[in-house]
Amino acid sequence: MLIAEIIRHKRDGLKLSDKEVTAMVAGISDGSASEGQVAAFAMAVIFQGMQPDEAAALTLAMRDSGDVFDWSHLPGPVVDKHSTGGVGDNVSLMLAPIVAAAGGYVPMISGRGLGHTGGTLDKMESIPGYNAQPDNELFDRVVTEIGCAIIGQTGNLAPADKRFYAIRDVTATVESVPLITASILSKKLAAGLGGLVMDVKCGNGAFMDSREKARELAESLTRVARTAGLPCNALITDMNQPLASTAGNALEVVNAVEFLTGAHRDPRLYAVTVALCGEMLALSGLAADREAGLAKAREVLENGLAAEVFGRMITALGGPAGFIENPDAFLAQAKMTRAVTAPASGYISGIATREVGLAVVELGGGRRRPSDKVNPAVGLTGLLDLGTRVEQDDPLCLIHADDEDSAGQAEAQVLAAFQIGDAPEIANPVLEIIA
Repeated sequence: MLIAEIIRHKRDGLKLSDKEVTAMVAGISDGSASEGQVAAFAMAVIFQGMQPDEAAALTLAMRDSGDVFDWSHLPGPVVDKHSTGGVGDNVSLMLAPIVAAAGGYVPMISGRGLGHTGGTLDKMESIPGYNAQPDNELFDRVVTEIGCAIIGQTGNLAPADKRFYAIRDVTATVESVPLITASILSKKLAAGLGGLVMDVKCGNGAFMDSREKARELAESLTRVARTAGLPCNALITDMNQPLASTAGNALEVVNAVEFLTGAHRDPRLYAVTVALCGEMLALSGLAADREAGLAKAREVLENGLAAEVFGRMITALGGPAGFIENPDAFLAQAKMTRAVTAPASGYISGIATREVGLAVVELGGGRRRPSDKVNPAVGLTGLLDLGTRVEQDDPLCLIHADDEDSAGQAEAQVLAAFQIGDAPEIANPVLEIIA
């Protein structure tokens, strides 16, 4: 089957057959489709779109381009969540052990941060000794024995998507809902899941800036996942401010430990985390319904089982024993701190969330390019929420930096990001559930 003919069919708005989609993915995988042809195919999809069963065929073909995990030996349901990314979003660190403590199995294959958004993998790699790239045998053993493992994408997990995304990234063809859908779901299906809950974020710190765009993506993800045989629901959540009071890799790990142990829980972070866990427990049959799922998630959080699971997972993957009891003893610390203070009195009336994320990048805590190294110690703590009343010179947050220059640049970005004025209307962080 000629790749050029497949491209022509899609260019002309025709629906591709499963055979055509499979042939296109095979060409992406083995290199028989040139970079130009892959780019042309992506651009054709940008303009002509895909029907749900086409997107499902693309998802399944990319899934089958590499390893597919089999968890049939496990005695309970295998379930995961995926977030479209934001600032201060360390939900995965608490969610995986909560769901595992409630009887689920969570083989969480996560990614690195790029641009203004943080990456779960970067957070976990800030823990000394933690093996975020285990071989398949160790991954299987930890999930089986502990109930969860948070790791990075293996080299042969949906390799067609890896090449396809790299070409889309440099040819202005990332912003296609069916291609985003297939990219996300191919990796989740390759992870061998029996259920998936999506956290689709919207707002000024999200990839989807409007609720309408977020709903379009959420509906595409749930529809295509179900067509591909994967039960899937989605939550649309607000990202018009950082989700947690902390942004930065090691700092977000500390925040997660405090959340799990009950030392400190940011209200918005708590609402989103528990809502996602409740949805996962209901979807996987571990709870009778959403409300029962919420209750079960709260129970294992309050009785300490989730914190225990997190500590055991860290140790099983090479991290230090006793980490939960004293994370600061093991994590890297920034060389200096600096408070960013309010320039006037009033309410925090707006936060340019993307700029807050970029302030962390400026400190060295994120990436502009995939090859950039990340400083795990730097970031922001004590970030105030929208609607907080401040007086002039009250701290808006605390910068953790390794030098004065980067601290100064980050301070300027934070000050530009925070607006002081009248009290705003505050949105519930969970805006909508697509089920």
